[in-house]
Amino acid sequence: MLIKVNGFKTKIGSVLNNKDGKVLISNFIYLSLLQVAGYIFPLITFPYLAKTIGVEKFGEIAFALAMLSYFQTIVDYGFNFTATRDIAQNRNNIMVVSQIFSNVLWARCFLLLIMLLPFVIIVFSIEKLFLMRKLLFATFLLLPGHILFPQWLFQGLEKMKYITILNVISKLIFTIAVFLVIREESDYMYQPILTSLGFIVSGVISFYIIVVRWGVKILSPNYKQIRDTIKKSTDVFINQLFPNLYNSFSVLLLGIWGGQYANGIFDAGSKLANVVIQFFNVISRVFFPFFSRDRGQHKIYAKYCMLLAGVVSLVLFIIAPWLIRIFFTEEFISSVPVLRIVVFSMFFLVMSDVFGTNYLIVSGHDKIIRNITIGVSLIGFIIAVPLVYFYSYIGAAMTVTIVRFLLGVFSYIYSLKVR
Repeated sequence: MLIKVNGFKTKIGSVLNNKDGKVLISNFIYLSLLQVAGYIFPLITFPYLAKTIGVEKFGEIAFALAMLSYFQTIVDYGFNFTATRDIAQNRNNIMVVSQIFSNVLWARCFLLLIMLLPFVIIVFSIEKLFLMRKLLFATFLLLPGHILFPQWLFQGLEKMKYITILNVISKLIFTIAVFLVIREESDYMYQPILTSLGFIVSGVISFYIIVVRWGVKILSPNYKQIRDTIKKSTDVFINQLFPNLYNSFSVLLLGIWGGQYANGIFDAGSKLANVVIQFFNVISRVFFPFFSRDRGQHKIYAKYCMLLAGVVSLVLFIIAPWLIRIFFTEEFISSVPVLRIVVFSMFFLVMSDVFGTNYLIVSGHDKIIRNITIGVSLIGFIIAVPLVYFYSYIGAAMTVTIVRFLLGVFSYIYSLKVR
């Protein structure tokens, strides 16, 4: 036992004393601060919004975001992983970084323009969506704000403090604006507009840092390079798109069959779980560029990350009723079983990040992840219909959990085969 403990201390010491270890620790500290901000700001606005706009308007916003998620996934096109990986591998070559940055920027702008027309056609062709058109177009503004903030570049360069500072600015602007602008139920559609405003301000600041201070150039668009950039990310894009078949699709089905009340209940339970999931996303984002260069310490990372996920999931499952009562009104009490089911799925979502994103993708096995995601997402798409129809928001939570279980288990199995 003493030999194992001393060996572990030696490994930790070697990590702390080398350059990569110091970068990892610095990035973890900054992203942990970001996570703290990510906890604080939503926890400030959740009770206020729940009281001011009510459960049904909560549900309408969730419905609009679920619809937008398809378009956002297309605009992102997997660049958050492939571009991050490419930047991490070439971060000391400013010309290559400029080329990657420019190609991804123009590719995302190109995809946004392509997506605008089908979005307008869908909204004006379906009566239910037409009645929600103001909220839907307000929500669509999230996409240009999202493009303006190149989080993937900061992550690839392992400059996490900039992600932290700029995200805090974005969240602060949104939080203050919520209390100033949203005063009654009819103001609910300003919520996505205020979120977009925060992203746009952060995006403008980030461009100043990237272009003026760091000297990264925005090169003229080159059609062939843009096409190749899009083509290169296709496998990861499919991996990001297909989860919408069960996740966002469940929310859309809830809006159709259960009404916006059911969406509001499901969204409330999911939101609290997602706040905690973001903490594990921080850990994943810290290690992703590191493992893109060196996968030698992945086993240690996997062991402790999964242990932490298990403990956190258990604690949240136990205190779920208390959390709902603290952060929402009594009309949201039905969200307790939703929170408990989604919290159970969190463990397997972390598993898919640990062994899928941070092992298979960084190892260049994008196609394996693509095939796993397609398979389990199709299963989710099929089971979502009966589960949501018969069990409403509970069925939606069950769908998410079943698919995340399959995604995590298969990612683990195939990571062992690759090793």
